[in-house]
Amino acid sequence: MNLIGDHTDYMNGLAMPIAIDLGTSVRGSSGGDTVDLTSAAMDSSVSIPIGLDDPTDVAPGWGRYVAGVVAQCRPSLGFVGRVDSTLPPGSGLSSSAALEVAVALALGADPDPVRLAALCQRAEQQATGVPCGIMDQLAITSGVRDHALLLDCATNDVTPVALPAELHIVVAHSGVDRALVGSAYADRRAQCEAAEARIGPLRTATVDDVTRIDDPALRRRARHVVSEIRRVRDFAAALDRADLGLAGHLMSQSHASLRDDFDVSTPELDDLVTRLEATEGVTGARLTGAGFGGCAVAIADRPVVLDDFGPQAWLVEASAAAGLR
Repeated sequence: MNLIGDHTDYMNGLAMPIAIDLGTSVRGSSGGDTVDLTSAAMDSSVSIPIGLDDPTDVAPGWGRYVAGVVAQCRPSLGFVGRVDSTLPPGSGLSSSAALEVAVALALGADPDPVRLAALCQRAEQQATGVPCGIMDQLAITSGVRDHALLLDCATNDVTPVALPAELHIVVAHSGVDRALVGSAYADRRAQCEAAEARIGPLRTATVDDVTRIDDPALRRRARHVVSEIRRVRDFAAALDRADLGLAGHLMSQSHASLRDDFDVSTPELDDLVTRLEATEGVTGARLTGAGFGGCAVAIADRPVVLDDFGPQAWLVEASAAAGLR
């Protein structure tokens, strides 16, 4: 789950996700020449030949992520097993990346966090055509208990940042499922790359540099990326000082930027963020993930009553955050 820094990873920027106490597992045994998995959550199964070259036509849809991993791993043996997950699909909480990492580990992929994340990123790009960054996969493979991760997506360096003991993290679903396939995600990346062609790398650009872009849409996209990278740096410093007021303010600024400059929010997400921000103890809130639906995340300086946010709302205590380590 990303605390701050969305649509920055594919522009070699910064992000600050956190591993949470929900996840996906793949259990079974090796053998044969196909990868056969069943999913109770999806009420379906997939069978993928280990020599598969093109994962794009695999059905059902979740099987494409499995097929992408198979195509990238090139295992010498197949696998028979089942997928179990506590992650709600379509929530913006990296359920597809979690599936990719679990399948890759089951197939014997190199467990090095960066190499494993890069393999799963390639698998998702190949399987779906979505030009995703590496943030989701790298957060999953590199998670550290009681810490957020400051990710530098230019170098794939990971710096754990301790979470203040008084921090409370709230996640709530907007009621609109998110799906990047068929969304404007690829368009947003193309616009950022077009802006970068005009002013140079957005990672190092300034707000003044952005004003030189004559195309209004490209200017807004670039302004989000440039300002969001700065907010991630400031957010990491605020967490380090346990300044939850500033950290929350930066999250709310991030949501406004994603809504107004990047156009990836929805009315349901905007309403959810507004209601979270009005909740006693909450210092800031934003959509989490790429947008287009899914969840919002908020931070608070005290426990939050979740009754007003429906059955798909939960409190992630700092002590519950844990990744593969």
